[in-house]
Amino acid sequence: MAPSEQPAAAHDRTEGRPSGTYRVQIRPDFGFKSTAELADYLADLGVSHLYTAPILTAGPGSEHGYDVVDHARVSPDLGGEQGRLALRAALDAAGLGLVVDIVPNHAGVAVAAANPAWWDVLRNGERSPYAKWFDIDWSRGRLLIPVLADDPAALDDLRVAGGELHYFDKRFPIAEGTGEGTAREVHDRQHYELVDWTRGDAELNYRRFFAIVDLAGLRVEDPEVFDATHREILRWYAEGAVQGIRVDHPDGLRDPGEYLRRLHEAAPDAWLVVEKILEPGEELPDWPVAGTTGYDALSEVCGVFVDPATEAFFDTLDHHLTGGETSWQDLVHQTKHHIATTQLAAELARMSRLVPEIEGASAALAELAACFPVYRSYVPFGTRHLARARAEAGRRRPGLIPALERLTARLRNPADELALRFQQYTGAVMAKGVEDTAFYRWTRFTARNEVGNDPAKFGVSPDEFHDFADERQRRWPDGMTTLSTHDTKRSEDVRARLAVLSEVPGDWTEVVRRWVRVAPLPDPALAHLIWQAAVGAWPIERERLQAYALKAAREGGVGTSWTRQDEEFEAALRAMVDRIYDDPALHGEVDGFARSITAPGWSNSLGQKLVQLTMPGVPDVYQGTELWDHSLVDPDNRRPVDFGLRRELLARLDDGWQPPIDAGGAAKLLVTSRTLRLRRQRPELFTGYRPVYAEGRVAEHVLAFDRGGVVVVATRMPVGLSRHGGWHDTTLSLDGHTWTEAFTCTSYGGSRLSVADLLHTYPVALLVKE
Repeated sequence: MAPSEQPAAAHDRTEGRPSGTYRVQIRPDFGFKSTAELADYLADLGVSHLYTAPILTAGPGSEHGYDVVDHARVSPDLGGEQGRLALRAALDAAGLGLVVDIVPNHAGVAVAAANPAWWDVLRNGERSPYAKWFDIDWSRGRLLIPVLADDPAALDDLRVAGGELHYFDKRFPIAEGTGEGTAREVHDRQHYELVDWTRGDAELNYRRFFAIVDLAGLRVEDPEVFDATHREILRWYAEGAVQGIRVDHPDGLRDPGEYLRRLHEAAPDAWLVVEKILEPGEELPDWPVAGTTGYDALSEVCGVFVDPATEAFFDTLDHHLTGGETSWQDLVHQTKHHIATTQLAAELARMSRLVPEIEGASAALAELAACFPVYRSYVPFGTRHLARARAEAGRRRPGLIPALERLTARLRNPADELALRFQQYTGAVMAKGVEDTAFYRWTRFTARNEVGNDPAKFGVSPDEFHDFADERQRRWPDGMTTLSTHDTKRSEDVRARLAVLSEVPGDWTEVVRRWVRVAPLPDPALAHLIWQAAVGAWPIERERLQAYALKAAREGGVGTSWTRQDEEFEAALRAMVDRIYDDPALHGEVDGFARSITAPGWSNSLGQKLVQLTMPGVPDVYQGTELWDHSLVDPDNRRPVDFGLRRELLARLDDGWQPPIDAGGAAKLLVTSRTLRLRRQRPELFTGYRPVYAEGRVAEHVLAFDRGGVVVVATRMPVGLSRHGGWHDTTLSLDGHTWTEAFTCTSYGGSRLSVADLLHTYPVALLVKE
């Protein structure tokens, strides 16, 4: 249906939950004006709400907005209040609502002068009216600021200028009455102490976001701090400019449940979703939210397009390439324990000081965190996770059992300061130990190395998917679903193509074993990661693959790291990647193999996109992914999007063009736009969930379900289907009504449909009951 043919009420979705959202990484070079110019396109695409990255004032030069420095102002770098109002007018004119991303856990402090509250705390110390904004342990003395070079004489580079203390390009305030004498003498009188940057992880005395000293933790549990940091956002809500709020990193908060209750009371009609990463099988607490931001859905959707029968092939290949005997569980324990005792040593020490009477408390707390099976608990909710961690910690370290017993008695108490801080700590340990370390070391099959997923679970069966979707429909029907975000390790289309490897394990084994010999690397697990990234994102520019390989190596921390860069290893890494482009034979092989899995990868992409857009929940489309998008981890996934091309292709579709499945990606735009429009125009068709099972010799290649008026059909494992010679006699049993297929506008009748007829044009179908 062309935009001009859509009923006037089709865009009237600015109240209640969204029917679909579109995430835009709004940033200084793509601010309010550029985003406002997308409004008509997004309306035509079929979403009901724009969903933006944070738009409060962030640190100078911020490309992401998660380092908010001033909660009282919309970002001037994005266009300021005038730009925000212009964006609102454009959205209103297009009939779109707005979902904003907010950051309650922390504030940006990299440039002290940019953050008025932090600057005042540095100037006035504990007497500052803003001192209670930040989670600072003043019992440790001065506020530690780890910014100096790793040089005993670094303080000699301080100078006093303009009534401030300067360290090269960094500026700090000087407390009243302390500005006389040498720069070092002035420094020694301040409420803060500038120290060697390497001391931060072990000695920092303020809570931060994970291990980032430039992001200081906020105490939003204090009602005054909550009010001050949310006043502007809630003003937008009160004026009707914002209908939804996405809460970043709730696990960092002291009491996420209480915070969300306060936010819900302040914005009772807002659609609230939380960036809560659930481990497989973990339940979301009963918070007053619509649900999560969808990593749980991503895991299930992507997994159902993987062939679970070939796991043993990849185990064998991984063993051959790496010689590794370490299980995923042991690797995770190892990386989490390392993070707990190194990068997060300051947080561990702060907890240990709360229990000086318990011998071995520090070691026991680190072991419990390393064994914790989920990101965190919310005691009393989730105490079973603490029990599991206690049992596993005792198994691994029997000598710590007395300390573990005494600690867990306190960690079960929701009023205990130790319990509150431990819950904030385990989330950081999990994120840094697993997402940012283990995912780069365990490289058996990286299509499953994604946030919220267990890489040890190779695939997801259709029955497992149906159980998950049915539970989601019953409990969290309004939560967000997603396939790509600004935080995913690889885009949805890269994962879809890599899923094809599960169908050609022999072919993959043959080529990758040869490639690691032709272009060797001292770290074979990292090499396997890079080869999968190369074929998953191919054709990829040399510079992009080089940047990804370097980030992956430093995150994994085996041959090199962010803090201890090994130039010899990194030179070998660059040489390996260069070989892919400079060796004609190798380049040809990589190109040929990538081409061989591209078409079935497209089939998987269309299938998982349709499933995500139609399953229970509110679907989000990450910017640009309505066409093929073969991006890797950030910043690769924040590259500019060609919206002009997307407008042009959408107009052609609306003129009746039936696109082929080719490199242009218009077939994905067809699936995305038609499905989003249907969800917006006819929400009553998406109110239930019932599995639909195919019959016939290749029935396992069909994933289908009925949402209560539409039936979704997707192809699984297309390579295997081709080996069987196609669909043959496979059929779907429906209820005898007449159905219209939304992508081809073909009508079907009767109670039994031939899958070969239904999927003749595309590997997916969306049947709408007439």
